[in-house]
Amino acid sequence: MKVFNTLTGKKEEFSPHDQAVTMYVCGITAYDESHIGHAMSYIIFDVVRRYLEFKGHDVKHVQNFTDVDDKIIERAERLGVPPGELAQKYVDRYFANMDSLNIERADVYPRATQEIPKVIEIVEGLVACGHAYESEGSVYFRVRSFPDYGKLSHRKLSDMISQASTYEGKKEYPMDFALWKASKPGEPFWESPWGKGRPGWHMECSAMALKYLGETIDIHGGGQDLIFPHHENEIAQSEAFTGKAPYARYWLHNGLLQLDHEKMSKSIGNLVNVDEVIGRFSSDAVRLFVLGSHYRNPLTYSEEALEASERGVERLRSTLTHKTETDGDAGRLSPAPFEQRFVEAMDDDFNTAQGIAVLFELAKEINRNAELGADVDEAQQTLRRLAGVLGLNLEEQKQLATDAGAFIELLISTREDLRRNKQWQLADKIRSELESLGVTLEDTPRGTRWKYRS
Repeated sequence: MKVFNTLTGKKEEFSPHDQAVTMYVCGITAYDESHIGHAMSYIIFDVVRRYLEFKGHDVKHVQNFTDVDDKIIERAERLGVPPGELAQKYVDRYFANMDSLNIERADVYPRATQEIPKVIEIVEGLVACGHAYESEGSVYFRVRSFPDYGKLSHRKLSDMISQASTYEGKKEYPMDFALWKASKPGEPFWESPWGKGRPGWHMECSAMALKYLGETIDIHGGGQDLIFPHHENEIAQSEAFTGKAPYARYWLHNGLLQLDHEKMSKSIGNLVNVDEVIGRFSSDAVRLFVLGSHYRNPLTYSEEALEASERGVERLRSTLTHKTETDGDAGRLSPAPFEQRFVEAMDDDFNTAQGIAVLFELAKEINRNAELGADVDEAQQTLRRLAGVLGLNLEEQKQLATDAGAFIELLISTREDLRRNKQWQLADKIRSELESLGVTLEDTPRGTRWKYRS
């Protein structure tokens, strides 16, 4: 089995420390709804985990939540709610979104605000050995103290310095980055040897990975937009603190989702939220859309592509539900060659696109042999099992009755009346009761929309 390692820039034989594989994946900053770009990344690493388990590995999967950050603080202040309350809202929404996409939950979801002691321990250690320094209540990492800085992004410090336009606070050097940030008036803070403050964004991931997975982890994953500076800084501070390299053996980075050939991001504002997609397409269709391209390639979002994926899912699904009378003279379809080809595809840097092509070839052979009266039961079971490695459940989708839809619209109208009359508790009760029945409400400037998940 080979994987492409961003650190070395080439495919390498995958050789974890032992049978148990440790995997850290960067999570969301919880200040807004999860969009389909998030879903792309987490579907990909869900499949990485599923395939490793399929190959017989135990996987310890850790994924963080950034629950204190400039963006969270700014959004909370604008909305007049505590930052922790805002973050919790979007953590809950994240879980609902990812559950709807059949993404298996990580073993541990640490949060920045819960890991302050580990953060302070690491920052103190870096200061003590000269890799970091305090300035005006903040602590910065000395990048020039780490000779390997730039090895992940394959950049030279001399080239980076020419692109650094501003200093943050009183730094010794433009490329130095914050490990601990002094708090401003009104911001959340924690006591530290340097005064009131909070973790730097890069530092929280090092603290969590070192605490829950050890000084060297097997796989570190995330989007390509995190290679620099986030993951580059993570390596520097982690290896400088532990004195051990590598911090991670294999760095896996997924390509970015595009809309009209631009990266989908909150800063640009060209977002398609997960709710919008899963309300119209099945989770299997979304996964097939994402996995139909190699994970390191960029992917362009379009509803036409999702519609095509939905049709593809239906072809696979109908293959499993197709029942015929077998004729003993017609023989039995052996799925072994197809499974072997599926494994060969996935062993080649998780080539899900080729793996999916094998599934469709198997489905075609199942249908052809079934028409001839051959025994296809084992082949159908293999198709379902291999589809499961990709997180496809291929179950029939339940439909919501039309009269139930009219009743939901009535409840939404009632909820709007309650909200106008500031009867928030009763309005929230309607929302929560509908959610318990699988109906999710989304309040938009154009009114409330609802979606049903089977």
